Parts: sequence; structure tokens; C-alpha cells
Amino acid sequence: MPAEHPLHVLNPATEEIVATVPAATAADVDAAVVRATRAQTTWAALPPADRARLLRRFATAVDEHIEELAQLEVREAGHTIGNARWEAANVRDLLDYAAGGVERLTGRQIPVAGGLDITILEPLGVVGVIAPWNFPMPIAAWGTAPALAAGNAVILKPAETTPLTALRLAELALEAGLPEGLLQVLPGHGPVTGAALVEHPGVAKIVFTGSTSVGKQVLAKGSALLKRVTLELGGKSPNIVFADADIEAAAAAAPMSFLDNSGQDCCARTRILVQRAVHDRFLELLTPAIEAVTVGDPADEKTDMGPLISRSQLERVRSYVTDDLGGIQGTAPEGPGFWFPPTVLTGVDPHARVAVEEVFGPVAVVLPFEDEAEAVALANATDYGLSGSVWTRDVGRALRVSGAVRAGNLSVNSHSSVRYWTPFGGFKQSGIGRELGPDALTAFTETKNVFISTEGSAQ
Repeated sequence: MPAEHPLHVLNPATEEIVATVPAATAADVDAAVVRATRAQTTWAALPPADRARLLRRFATAVDEHIEELAQLEVREAGHTIGNARWEAANVRDLLDYAAGGVERLTGRQIPVAGGLDITILEPLGVVGVIAPWNFPMPIAAWGTAPALAAGNAVILKPAETTPLTALRLAELALEAGLPEGLLQVLPGHGPVTGAALVEHPGVAKIVFTGSTSVGKQVLAKGSALLKRVTLELGGKSPNIVFADADIEAAAAAAPMSFLDNSGQDCCARTRILVQRAVHDRFLELLTPAIEAVTVGDPADEKTDMGPLISRSQLERVRSYVTDDLGGIQGTAPEGPGFWFPPTVLTGVDPHARVAVEEVFGPVAVVLPFEDEAEAVALANATDYGLSGSVWTRDVGRALRVSGAVRAGNLSVNSHSSVRYWTPFGGFKQSGIGRELGPDALTAFTETKNVFISTEGSAQ
């Protein structure tokens, strides 16, 4: 793909072009790294209180433009307006939370013989953040906010389909007083802009969120420079419902556990594992809940689910739902837009593609199980290990199953996976490293050890 090929941003609900954005070249990346290196030196030299104060001003600027940012997200990503407002507010909260860690980014004093030993946490330098299209604002902030707070500069490459909110956030950072060049946004194509960022020797770390296949490419290219990499990749999360659970509550919560953001969520609970004793009852309750989901104009406050991001994503989702599969299906608009109805498949082979691969759309499968051991085996029968849920009234079972499921984020009687004040990340092919939480800033630092000898001749 030619580097000069511009990015045409489509509204997924209408297929209309809402913006055309120039695509950054490898030369643009080189220039951005020079600017970022200069800005980072100035930024890191500021007193911690001053860096924290500027990040809070950035958070305030975001807060003052939440509606504008949300409307941009609706147009470029097709997110429902309620979700988009939450996402913009999450950026604000992430900046506030990261600002609180600036003055608490402390080292340690380690007891040693013959002197004093201390550790110092120093910024890495320039950090590259490659953000996805499914949650353009919050996931960009997952890397950007703690990296800035730790004293680094950030070059953010948004996804090709969703660059608009990232560009606006960079403008707000400047308006808030952050140094020019400290936070730069380079929209562009992955094989050009993204690759140049990953392979640049002046970029100390890459934070990538996206597919497992592309994440492996990022890891391979970065390894040539021993570049630090955090990867948040795919998922195929289980929703395990035991017979002793509150079945009504579990069935009521199940739809949006995989339909939120039209299923374009790596934490989506797309494998619903139900104990055989309550399987039929669960489906009876799930059917009206799925059929009641309102799919339509994402700008409408009453809409539960919007369109998929693109035509290619729509075709991908369609490829998993064949005529020979039965189940439950809701409704979706016809005409322009990348629409697919809420879909639950039953009677599926546990080894079928749709049961083990990440669909990244509003499609789930229901698989029955007999006992706790089979539930755990089914839950772990994928290459992924990002998230999952356990529904039971038995606290002992909840703890046993949560310990046995190979995933980074488990919820009991809940589908909550992400909080900015708790760590997030996956097992197996769902990624490397952790984001968010109290240790987020340290992931963007080097530890320097300094020994000071106290031995000497007495005077």
C-alpha cells in the first residue's frame, strides 16, 4: 500500500466518508521521534508536581470536551452515544489516576553491607502506542497516560479507521500546556507507519493492542532491537453458568457480555458454558433477552448496539454463521451500514471454528457441561486467556474455578473485566504484560541501582 494513500474515515452506520486524513510515512515517524526525544528531555526534567499538574489540566480539558469527543467516536467508530461518553470520561479518569502516581513513583532502599543501596525509576524515553479501532479513546489512554506520567514522550498511532478522536486529544494536550512534541499522533497504515514505529531505534517501547497475529509481528520486529513490548491481544472468553447460580440474573446479564460494542471486544464472553441441569431453562430466559436488544442508529440514546466497524469485519463475522447452525437471533437494520444481528448459536461442536476462534462480532455459542471439571476443561480449550465469568452461589466453587481457568481477568457473578485502578492483561496468546492499575507507571521505567559506599578511614 503506498505510504501517501490517505485514510478515508467512514461512518459505519451510513458508510459515508466523514473525514479524509493524511497517512504518515516512515520519514514522518523519523521526524516525530526527533521532536519527541527533545520534548521528553524537557518533560522529564520538570519537578514531579509540575508534570502532575499539567496532566490534571489535560484531564480537565478532556472533561470539558466529553460530548465533542463522544460525537466523534459515534461518527468514526459507530459506538452508541452512551458508550462513547463513557469512553471519553474514561480518558479523563485515566489521566487523573496517572497524575496521582507521578509523585509516588519511588524507588527502594535495599540493606547491603558496607554502604547504602538505592533504586531509581527512570523514564524509558520515547514510547510508541499503537491503538486499536474497537475502543480508540480509552485503550490509547491506557498506554499514553501512564507513559507520560512516568516522564516519557508518546507517539500514538491510531487505527486506520478511527484516527479522529486521537487527533483531537493531541490538540487538547497542547491546549492544556503539555510541551509541543510530547504527545504526537501519527495516523497511518500499519505496514508503513506502524512498522516504522516498531522498527525505529529511537523508540524504547511499543504498546500494541490488536489481533494476536499482528501482535506476533510486532514482537518479532521489536526483538531485533530488544525493544520492550506490551501486547494486549485477542480473547475467546468463557461465561460459565453453574446450576446453583441465579439463573435469571445470569441470563439477563449474558447478552451485553458479548454484544457490548457490537461484540468487538477482546473480553466478550462469546462462549457461554451452561451446566446441563439448567441448560434448557437458561436458553428459555436468554431468548427474549436477545430478541429485546435494540440495534440501530448509534446516536440514538435508546440504541443498545450499533454497527460493526467495516465491511471487511462484517464479512468476517458472516463467515462464522452458516445455515446449518441453529440458535437465537435478534434483528438489525437493513440498507447502508455494517449491520449484523445479535446471534447465539446452539448445538455447536466445541471444536468448531466459531467455538474456539475470536469472531469479534455479536456472535456467541452455548455449550453444555456436566460438572466443574468439564467446565474448566471447556473454558481452557482455546489458545486465548484474557477474561471470563463464573456464575455460582458457592464461594468455594467460585474460588476454585477462578484459580483453574487460565485467564488474566475473572469475574464472579459479574462480567466486569476492566477498571483503570486494577491490572489488566492476558495469559497464553492473549498477550504479554499488564496495563492499568497501581503498577502501570513502572511499566514505562527502567530501574537503576546505585550503591554508595560508607566505608572509609575515620578522621
